[in-house]
Amino acid sequence: MMKLLLALAFCVVAASAVEHKINGENGWYVPQADGTFEWVDKDKAEAYLEAHAERERSLLNPVTFYLYTKSNQNSGQEIKANKASISASNFNPNNPTRFTIHGWSSSADEYINYGVRNAWFTHGDMNMITVDWGRARSVDYASSVLAVPGVGEQVADLINFLRTNFGLSLDNTMIIGHSLGAHVSGFAGKNVKNGQVHTIIGLDPALPLYSYDSPNNRLNSNDAYYVESIQTNGGMLGFLKPIGKGAFYPNGGKSQPGCGVDLTGSCSHSRSVIYYAESVTQDNFPTMKCGDYQEAVSKSCGSTYSTVKMGAVTNAYMVAGDYYVPVRSEYPYGYGN
Repeated sequence: MMKLLLALAFCVVAASAVEHKINGENGWYVPQADGTFEWVDKDKAEAYLEAHAERERSLLNPVTFYLYTKSNQNSGQEIKANKASISASNFNPNNPTRFTIHGWSSSADEYINYGVRNAWFTHGDMNMITVDWGRARSVDYASSVLAVPGVGEQVADLINFLRTNFGLSLDNTMIIGHSLGAHVSGFAGKNVKNGQVHTIIGLDPALPLYSYDSPNNRLNSNDAYYVESIQTNGGMLGFLKPIGKGAFYPNGGKSQPGCGVDLTGSCSHSRSVIYYAESVTQDNFPTMKCGDYQEAVSKSCGSTYSTVKMGAVTNAYMVAGDYYVPVRSEYPYGYGN
């Protein structure tokens, strides 16, 4: 009997120890280069980030910008924030401008760039600017996190330069970022001068080493005139709590149909980009308005469709709150009209 009681007591202690780890609340499961995760307590992580933030300013933080237009749809022109560079490029201030920003362990060659770029080109000519930031390819995720504010500042510097010298309209400018790139988008928005970028789209904004209760250190709903978040791997690689003024939860926002077991979450995490590109070309993701994000996660927002579609251009003028989005397990993922 004593052995049984001890065993039960051990089970209770073990269970409470497991329960104690709440991703994003008292620590994070931080992704490793080999696809595994390592738990880091919140206090330790925040102390580390704070201690290294000052040193970060002296480190190289290379960012390269590539401009694509209808005239050079398949070969980007490298541009810099100087008059000679922009004058020699195909930049046209009369066309809409869209920045796309990749996340950790990614590059300029990712779908967030070419997939979203080609989707927007179906709407006409654009200044599609790919942001390639080298520190995203650091083996150490925390090092990439430390680089995020500085990358965002460099994106803002280019926006401010284009606006002052080449007639860029903030009202026709969007920033679209995936994962850590969503937070880069937020810091870009925070550093734009004398006005706001019109729209930021945060595609499954990264959760590890970011706190919901520290909005100044992450993408938040005030970083642009309108911020939309499409949350597909909430509670693991992405935030589950709503990030955008309009927060959209495909399949409840935690995992995505057709992704199978998806132990690392990477399939569900990348679906946010795939869904968004599809929404740009087809405007085919009807939604249900929810009372709060918990209703969206539990898929208990009723069965009546709202007038809002995820990713729609008009959302900036009519959307606030949390939305459940039903999705299919294969293309086309949206439910259509």
